[in-house]
Amino acid sequence: MNGTIINYYFHCKRQCYLFANKLNFEDNSELVAIGREIHKNKEEGSKNAEIKIENIAIDKITKDYLVEIKKSDADKEAASWQLYYYLYILKGKGIEKRGKLEFVENNVGKKIEILELTEEKTQELEKLISEIEKLIEGDEIPKFKKIKGCTKCAYYEYCRV
Repeated sequence: MNGTIINYYFHCKRQCYLFANKLNFEDNSELVAIGREIHKNKEEGSKNAEIKIENIAIDKITKDYLVEIKKSDADKEAASWQLYYYLYILKGKGIEKRGKLEFVENNVGKKIEILELTEEKTQELEKLISEIEKLIEGDEIPKFKKIKGCTKCAYYEYCRV
């Protein structure tokens, strides 16, 4: 389990399943490349950028916040649960932080949202993790269902076949 899998679960169950089962088309995606560049630019000159802990990669950590940087706020719910997952992992290691989502598309009017991992959110997250594990451990790939955003997805050509 990692943050990307949590995020993809909200976008598309098929994408989540394929990614979690090591079918990765993201290296060929222009949008994924743009996201990587945004992260790289934010990291330059920063001592507290991109920290890897076990199977997660945290964009930035400060005295008060665990920061997740996203290109846009197109899917705030997915980004929020990804950040809750990171907060959960850190809390399990005795590190308690608040979460900060930074949406930086075009660097115009950067949007920020602050998240707290409450007991209620922890329970929801644990249920969500269980649902995702059941999905990705299943024997059947979820059927293709065209949704908003499919044409921008790294898996689109695969799914159309």
